[in-house]
Amino acid sequence: MDFSVGQRWVSHTETDLGLGIIADIDGRLVSISFPAAGEQRTYANDNAPLSRIEYKPGDTINTSDDLVCVVDEVIPYAGRLLYQCHDADSNSQRVDELDLNCFIELATPKQRLTSGQLDDLKAYQLRCETLEHLNRLQQSPARGLLGTRTSFLPHQIYIAYEVAQRFAPRVLLADEVGLGKTIEAGMILHYQLHTGMASRVLIIVPDTLVHQWLVEMLRRFNLRFALFNEDRLAALSEDDTNPFESEQLIICSQDILTGQADVLAQAVAADWDMVVVDEAHHLHWHEANDAADQDERYHDYRCIEALALKSRGLLLLTATPEQVGAESHFARLRLLDPARFHSFADFMNEEQGYHALNDTLRNLLDGSGELSATMQEQLATYLGADAPESADLNQQEIDKLVAKLLDRHGTGRVFLRNTRAAIKGFPERKLTTYPLALPVLYETPGGADALCPELAVEDSEWLAQDPRVKCLIDLLNKLKPEKVLVICANASTATALEQHLHLRVGIRSAAFYEGLSIIERDRAAAYFADDEMGAQVLVCSEIGSEGRNFQFAHHLVLFDLPLNPDLLEQRIGRLDRIGQTEAVNIHVPYIEDSAQQVLLEWYNHGLNIFAESCSAAYAIYEQFASRLDVALHNPTGEHSSLVADTAEHTLAVKHAMEEGRDRLIELNSCNKAVAQDVITLIQAEENPTLLAGYLGRMLDTYGVDHEEHSAHAWVLHPTDHMRTSYFPGLGDESTTVCFDRETALSREDMEFVSWEHPMLAEAMAMTLESEVGNATVATLKLPGVQPGTLLLEAFFSIAYVAPKFLQVDRYLPITPFRTLVNIGGKDLSGILKQRKLDELCQRVKRQTAQSIVKQVRNDIERLVGHAQGFSEQALPKVLDTARQRVQQMLGAEVDRLRQLQVNNASIRNAEIEHLEHQLGACQQAISDARFELQALRL
Repeated sequence: MDFSVGQRWVSHTETDLGLGIIADIDGRLVSISFPAAGEQRTYANDNAPLSRIEYKPGDTINTSDDLVCVVDEVIPYAGRLLYQCHDADSNSQRVDELDLNCFIELATPKQRLTSGQLDDLKAYQLRCETLEHLNRLQQSPARGLLGTRTSFLPHQIYIAYEVAQRFAPRVLLADEVGLGKTIEAGMILHYQLHTGMASRVLIIVPDTLVHQWLVEMLRRFNLRFALFNEDRLAALSEDDTNPFESEQLIICSQDILTGQADVLAQAVAADWDMVVVDEAHHLHWHEANDAADQDERYHDYRCIEALALKSRGLLLLTATPEQVGAESHFARLRLLDPARFHSFADFMNEEQGYHALNDTLRNLLDGSGELSATMQEQLATYLGADAPESADLNQQEIDKLVAKLLDRHGTGRVFLRNTRAAIKGFPERKLTTYPLALPVLYETPGGADALCPELAVEDSEWLAQDPRVKCLIDLLNKLKPEKVLVICANASTATALEQHLHLRVGIRSAAFYEGLSIIERDRAAAYFADDEMGAQVLVCSEIGSEGRNFQFAHHLVLFDLPLNPDLLEQRIGRLDRIGQTEAVNIHVPYIEDSAQQVLLEWYNHGLNIFAESCSAAYAIYEQFASRLDVALHNPTGEHSSLVADTAEHTLAVKHAMEEGRDRLIELNSCNKAVAQDVITLIQAEENPTLLAGYLGRMLDTYGVDHEEHSAHAWVLHPTDHMRTSYFPGLGDESTTVCFDRETALSREDMEFVSWEHPMLAEAMAMTLESEVGNATVATLKLPGVQPGTLLLEAFFSIAYVAPKFLQVDRYLPITPFRTLVNIGGKDLSGILKQRKLDELCQRVKRQTAQSIVKQVRNDIERLVGHAQGFSEQALPKVLDTARQRVQQMLGAEVDRLRQLQVNNASIRNAEIEHLEHQLGACQQAISDARFELQALRL
């Protein structure tokens, strides 16, 4: 090595020391100072692990005075180098290498290769593989839908696919109970957040559902929401800043927002991409009471309206159909688009026309396909020149006609509702009741308090004397070993009952209630799910049972009954889900001649809720609440008229709902053919075997240990020899992951790792944003090729500057470009493919490789220049293809929406304007794009 005092060198073995200065040369020893680290090293000058730092024209350098310059010319001087440069203001500067900044990062492939900072072959191959996978995922039609721990239910998939791709969607999700509105909302949020279409989300829910949403968003969608309760809001407000600007994803109780004016003002002042409101049917509005009216009945509605007006996107969730109350339905639509739904009278007139159209559609879909004169006239009114000319239509013509009607339907684009009748696939419900004598322990059998009489008594007393306890024990012994879910209204009841079963009776059991952490709930659920050594019974509280599905169990014991029928439906819904393989057996022990018996009979014979789901149950309850309360206080009185009147009213409501089923809405809410196509795309893209192989190589590269847990499942262990101190999704403890969707749905204690899981997505980004694997040296033997021949394999990827929400990568993905060049500038990539090269290449010892690099440094410069030349030649074609793709996808969508807007006022100008802006911005980003060097293999 040719050393001179003042030269700048970097250490191969200790890159963190920064840029060193040759301080002394004494015979066969050389001393080098590293000012950045305050260290000095002495090496034998014939084998020092050092590389000379020499910048070339065009390189950017930093001086010790933090001056940034671009090198124009390199001038040798007294064994050192002088750099003739220009700064940002085009002023000429001359920089001695002695004045270079000691804090240096050699990150580019070329810098690392020429300075001997080399990786092993596996790291290089991982980087190239990461480029290929990212390129594929960016173009995938299933993008944004891969990372959800959900079943492939067509109606959920269709709604998510249809709504999530819109700009700032404003939609009312009104599926019936048990069809998964929360899942649909979560899938929409996951898509919007994953693709960058949204970044700030506020979820507003009733206080009893806060934990359900928190768990669902985390466990199913890997979305970590911050829970804003009164304590947290108070703590954050001490900083004199808006607490709602401290987090991107927030869940907040509706009671807190609507009950505290200052909290609401802070929420409204924050900027939201999306606001989600659950149980939106509880928001009451009347046209005569506008925002200026101070009537407390409409206070909650006005609060949510203030937020809805400020947020770009809005999702309203309700299971209550429009047939229960037209004004209530209009009020929800008015929140979505007050300009479109400005007058209740106009809305009713428009809906009347659609009801008549719905009858025509029903005849078309269920009849022979013949159109009467009246039907033809009606279709001509709605479709104009697009109306069918013939009265006799075949199936293909009917399908085209329905498609045209869907495009023009008034609320079809903002109101989505699937019904159990349309979806089907739900299990049968079987009720078994257990009448029990009133114990002396409970003095008062009447009133709402008598529904949970144990709350007024010491645990030791009611556990010993309450006949429901013995009834439950007998039932569990009879059903053993079948799994049984027990639900109580209160956590204190659930915990006391579970301890009694476990400690006193010896039944394997677990408790599940709101006082547990999410991890503790996971453990309890996993213990219950274990077929071999798990619990026979899981005892849940009301809130603790929310957000979990236990459809592997077929027996549900209702230790008490809630007064709210929606809560009862939610309890049954833990087992009564699509995918349940057997009938749901509902067991209800109750005390005779008490409020428990009154409520049971009202639910069973009045609402018929144990036999079938009732979407309008709460509205019916409100109708009869006062009469039911009287009956609960007088349980031994005559209640047959209450039950009969409820049954008659329930039947009328269900009949009205069936008659009022809007077939256009149903068709618009679940296009099964489209849904199946999307499901097929997701299944093809998932490929657990490919994913597991890639993740295994990623973990090996970063030094994370992993072992097989079971089929398609691993246990990951952090180690002391990890490449970095942090690996995404891995804490100090071991983590169990699975790659199979079916396993993930039954084992919620495992992380479901998909291509969109944060662990994998962050690890891929970390790999490409760092220098891992971007420079390596290998040897290979090729017949007919002289020893000592140099070949350089180079990988490039597309780089541009654009906000994530524009989704430029949909049209211009990362597009890996590979070239293999020799010193003569010939491209050999077509002759020698990457996979073949991977097979042929052999590792070179690091010290040997660094010696080779020093000898052929000038040749490397030439080879890199050849590779860059080929990438520049390939760039125009790549950009032209991207421009065409933008025009085909975005341009065509703008044209389509403009045409539809003529006949459908639900298509907002803001949506079209956003797409037009996106079209122009994407074209500009594509024009500015370039190829960036990602990796080099010499």
